Amino acid sequence: MGLATVGLRHSFAETSFAEVGELEQERFYLESEIDSEYSFGDIVGKSAALRKVLDQIAIVASTSSTVLLHGETGTGKELVARAIHNQSPRRERTFVRLNCAAIPSGLVESELFGHERGAFTGALMQKRGRFELADRGTLFLDEIGDISLELQPKLLRALQEREFERLGSTKTIRVDVRLIAATHRDLQSMLLNNQFREDLFYRLNVFPIEIPPLRERREDIPLLVHYFVLCHSREMQKCIKCVPKQAMEALVNHDWPGNIRELENFIERCVIFTQGDELNVPHSQLKRTASRSVRSASSTFEQAERQVIIDALKAASGRVSGKGGASERLGLKRTTLQNKMRKLNISRAEYSST
Repeated sequence: MGLATVGLRHSFAETSFAEVGELEQERFYLESEIDSEYSFGDIVGKSAALRKVLDQIAIVASTSSTVLLHGETGTGKELVARAIHNQSPRRERTFVRLNCAAIPSGLVESELFGHERGAFTGALMQKRGRFELADRGTLFLDEIGDISLELQPKLLRALQEREFERLGSTKTIRVDVRLIAATHRDLQSMLLNNQFREDLFYRLNVFPIEIPPLRERREDIPLLVHYFVLCHSREMQKCIKCVPKQAMEALVNHDWPGNIRELENFIERCVIFTQGDELNVPHSQLKRTASRSVRSASSTFEQAERQVIIDALKAASGRVSGKGGASERLGLKRTTLQNKMRKLNISRAEYSST
């Protein structure tokens, strides 16, 4: 459900029934916010971080420019892509999506460009690719960082020349497609490691939009909680009327490393546990998740940073400073890089070729 869909029309409170009158007024206020300035298509929120994204959507939607969405997993990148399409002159045409990470690398080319019958083993009939299906519409390529180096030149040609050939065919097909790409990866680091083509990156990075993680838009969490409780209680035919104040505070203060997707899954679990009309929030599970996520997030970040530095040192033939050195490649001061190397216990043996 991404960033959340408009449609709160239910009597939820955040504390006990003794405060129903005051909380009803608060509920109506929240609903009026959702229905007015904080609603943009299917996206709901009132935080400054989210409104910055909405402003960027409004600026770029009317154009045919390529958009690159970057954000952590679960932040709602597809919903932002759909909002751009729905606000564009192409909204009457098809919105076609492809998750590049969900398909075996050997099949991505066929999915993008299609194939003729007999083009490869198992190709029993002609198939139109996503580029053809999105003609005069919008093509959303999720997890663009997972596209193989071998396929990247063909994708670049399709974007620049607006033409391609199906697998097994010599006939050139021309299309008019607006591309929106998304990734949670650091493509610029991938450039340094020769994992992503520089020319393709600059072709994709025409209008970049950074999607904020949920921990940077905490004031939107109550709206999201209300919405997800409404959705899942309806599906399970339950009547949940309130979210305890202490529970809501715990939800707002949690970091949600999996972002909105994690929040929705947790709220669904809460609705399953709930037997009465007050949402049952298992605080112990929130604490365990928080403890785990802090350790794993810290560890993952340090590992990624360590690897980027080692790769830059290898590319610089072991030179820390000077022209073409690792510090220049990473955009860091020599002393800053040396401090990081000491902190991360990076030894010369890990990057030296001798």
